[in-house]
Amino acid sequence: MKKAWTFLKQLWALTAPYFKSEEKWKALSLLGVIIGLNLFLVYLTVVQNSWYRRFYDALEQRDQPAFWSEILFFSGLAAIFISVAVLQLALNLKLQINWREWLTKRYLGEWMEARSYYRLQLADYGTDNPDQRIAEDLREFVSSTLGLTLGLMNSVVSFVSFAGILWTLSGNFPLGIAGYEFQVPGSMLWVAVIYCLVGSLITHFIGRPLVSLNFRQEKVEANFRYDLVRFRENAEGVALYAGERSEQKHLLGRFGDIHDNWNAIIRRRMKLQTFVSGFNQAVVVFPFLMGVGQLFSGAIQLGGLMQIVSAFGRVQDALSWFVDAYTALASWTANIQRLTSFRAAIDRAKALSEDVIHDAADAGSTDFKVEDLALSLPDGTPLLNASFRLKAGEDALITGPSGSGKSTLFRAIAGIWPFGKGHIHMPASLPSQRVLFLPQKPYVPVGTLRAAVTYPALEGSIDDATLRRALADASLSGLVDQLDEEDNWQMRLSGGELQRLAVARALAQKPHWLFLDEATSAMDEGMERDLYAILKERLPDTTIISIGHRSSLKAFHQREINLATTGDGVSTIAAE
Repeated sequence: MKKAWTFLKQLWALTAPYFKSEEKWKALSLLGVIIGLNLFLVYLTVVQNSWYRRFYDALEQRDQPAFWSEILFFSGLAAIFISVAVLQLALNLKLQINWREWLTKRYLGEWMEARSYYRLQLADYGTDNPDQRIAEDLREFVSSTLGLTLGLMNSVVSFVSFAGILWTLSGNFPLGIAGYEFQVPGSMLWVAVIYCLVGSLITHFIGRPLVSLNFRQEKVEANFRYDLVRFRENAEGVALYAGERSEQKHLLGRFGDIHDNWNAIIRRRMKLQTFVSGFNQAVVVFPFLMGVGQLFSGAIQLGGLMQIVSAFGRVQDALSWFVDAYTALASWTANIQRLTSFRAAIDRAKALSEDVIHDAADAGSTDFKVEDLALSLPDGTPLLNASFRLKAGEDALITGPSGSGKSTLFRAIAGIWPFGKGHIHMPASLPSQRVLFLPQKPYVPVGTLRAAVTYPALEGSIDDATLRRALADASLSGLVDQLDEEDNWQMRLSGGELQRLAVARALAQKPHWLFLDEATSAMDEGMERDLYAILKERLPDTTIISIGHRSSLKAFHQREINLATTGDGVSTIAAE
């Protein structure tokens, strides 16, 4: 009972926000029409049930005019049924895409808010493959939620509609048990209820492990797909190492997880299908066996028997919803658990607020200050203690041994490293100014070269003349006339070219503060020297703060800040 209540709370938390959102009237209107059409379809099946009696009576009595009249009636009924079913399908699909679009925007926004997408990679928050959860799990959730809930509603309404019919039709049927006959009101209805109730309990007992198996299947499928994408993105590195055998072994190992879990699903679904198939086959002849005695005795005609069979089948279908939908329910439950755990992981990531180590500077201050900053690794291991001050226009080079925490310091300054405490005072006017961070491995989106150079600003926000000049200044003259060309520039350009493209961004966007984390490490010293000279010339109002190991960089910075590692392995920048 507790698990069921928890599941309903999770379902409500995922479902309710859309129908309370700014799109609620459109969503509720669509849902209302879909429900109305669904109920009308049930009404048409009730009308069809009455038609069975008249049609088979006409056959039994060899009444040709009545036969053709009923054929004509059925044709009209079928035309209406088809039209309503098609309209309901179209509106259902429309509601699905609207709901999925709203959920996608919401989850994307929350995933990116406070840089949760980055923080989820820093520590174990109990989630995996966020891309799959947004792209696939949301789609499956919307489709399954509408399909299953409308199916359940259809079953409930069908049961209510046909239970009364079956009760009336089977009111005088005797029920034989151990050679004794009992007059049980609505005997066939009670038989259908008991039969389906027992079937549902057995189905749940057999199919319960499918929930965890489906949950794991989604995970191993996503892991395999992720590693395939990662292999493709690092194709050059693998090729240079001739690491195909190692990669193939790893990928086949990933697929082995898929294979093993799939085999477990096959075994479980075989057991479930064996029971469900037997359950559904037995019910085909069951109402005939119950009613054929009345037909042979003359108590009812063939049309009456066929109406009873039809009504019994409808009641059995309604009560067997759980049995027939169990596999889909197992997948749906696993889907909801994945989305719920993903949302919880985002909330935990947001709890590590960047405000812990960020403060606004004093009004009018143009200084950049780090005070009593203590950074640690995600597991809590101390990494860096720092206190220093930089004035606007005072270019600085941060040096230190590998692993001393230089890049982590930059991440903390950028507000993406949540593990630590202390104070980072950005200049008071900085929010209205531009700040740009250039990492050692630049990110370049797939698209036009114009978008690549303009990033992270929106394409079109910088004029083409500025972009062409920036590319030329960054020694990328060969790309100047390719601004409209679309490509995967991350794969097309070499490491040095990507770093030069990042420098072109800085030249085009003209930030007031520019942070370079070994952003020229893939270049030779001559190219590095030329680009720093261009940065100093073209961006006279920009304060440049660099991380680097080459002594040649000192000539382009007024100060050097060195991270010294103490005996306990913690790096330190002393206060000045």
